[in-house]
Formats: sequence, structure tokens, C-alpha cells
Amino acid sequence: MTLANKITFFRICLIPVFVVIALLQIPHVSDLLAAVIFVFAAATDALDGYIARSRNQITVLGKFLDPLADKLLICSALIVFVQIGRVDAWIVILIIMREFAITGLRTIAVSEGEVVAASPLGKLKTISQIIAVTALFLQNTIVLQSFMSPFAAHVFAQILLYLALFFTLYSGVDYIWKCRTFLFTKNAK
Repeated sequence: MTLANKITFFRICLIPVFVVIALLQIPHVSDLLAAVIFVFAAATDALDGYIARSRNQITVLGKFLDPLADKLLICSALIVFVQIGRVDAWIVILIIMREFAITGLRTIAVSEGEVVAASPLGKLKTISQIIAVTALFLQNTIVLQSFMSPFAAHVFAQILLYLALFFTLYSGVDYIWKCRTFLFTKNAK
């Protein structure tokens, strides 16, 4: 297994750690510690990609694990927020639906010999999700509340969540639009 794949696998292993910590809801500890672990895990995404490209070690396993790790990371955090009452379930459902739909679309495209490359909108979607999740973790901590009131921190995190939802859905529509010929031709199976 390459170093990049080990880092990706490590990112997946960090998910249950921040989930358990976040669900413990220890005042002044859980949210901050969960945020730190989440941000660290999210940062490993850039690191494993850089290592794989710089060492020319891009593997089939890495192509599978890397986007899976990203989706598991974000979806796990959002599900935790539903559990603790910080995010409405409908928002998480829309985000997860988009992730499944686009992953399925890309899988079908690959099986048909088509390549649907990651777009800048997809990268913007991921970044906006990471920022929103981080703000949602930090909204009840001294980190955000030292700059703004608890109400303002909550509103700030919610605005970032809605921006992430917008970019998530918009990038999903963009992927479908780019695949329209493949999806809607007579030759599509």
C-alpha cells in the first residue's frame, strides 16, 4: 500500500474518533476537540493527493478510497449534527442524495469508458462543506464566541451551511449537465 493510500485510510479511521467525541457532548471540550480532529482529517485529503501525484503513485485503490473518505468524513459529521439537533435532517438528506447520485453517475460513466473529471465546482463544494462543518463544531466554543455572540456564531455557522448546501446542489447539477449527452442519448443503457 502506498503512503498516500495509508494516509487516506488513516483519514477514514479518524471518522469514528471525532464522531464519538462529538456525541459525548462534554461542555467546552467535545466540540473543540471534534473540530480539531475533523480539520486534521480534512487536511490529510490535500496531503495524500499531493504525495500520490508527486511520487507518481496514483492507484486504483486511491482513486476509490480518496473520494469515499471525503464523503464519509462530511456525511458522518452532518449526521452527528442531526443527532445533536444542530442541523435539520432535510439539509443532510439533500447533501447525501447528491453525493450518492454523482458517485453513481461517475461510476456508470467509467464503466462505459467515459471520464467525468472532478470540476472546480466540486472542489468548491468540498471546501465549503469543510468550512461549514468546522463552523458548526465551533459555534458553541470560545473560538467563535470570542469574536461574536453565541447567537451570531450560530447564525454564521448556519449561513455557511446553506452556502455549502448551495454549492453541493449546484455542483451536482453541473455534473449532470456535463454528462447530459452520455445520460440521455439513444445509446445509454
